[in-house]
Amino acid sequence: MLLIGSNWLLQFDCYLLRFGEGAAIPAHTDRLDAGCHYRLNIIVKKAKRGGDFICQTCIFETDRIKLFRPDLYEHAVSKVERGQRYVLSIGWVRKASSKR
Repeated sequence: MLLIGSNWLLQFDCYLLRFGEGAAIPAHTDRLDAGCHYRLNIIVKKAKRGGDFICQTCIFETDRIKLFRPDLYEHAVSKVERGQRYVLSIGWVRKASSKR
């Protein structure tokens, strides 16, 4: 569910994601035409089994907080085997500098 988003001065979005039993996200990177994409995932509720976040490289990572570059590093979520998983996901794009 998209909570808020903008493409105006600052490109950003904020989602509340629900992963039910059987849900998974295959490994991928998020395509970006220009700039640097950052994403902060806050795990509000863990699944009872499965639903693990997998990322090649995180900028910052704790048990429930993941800050990463989805445009550069492959990331995925393993299959939720039991329970549900809720994530607050906030993303933004830092535009490429026009200075030369």
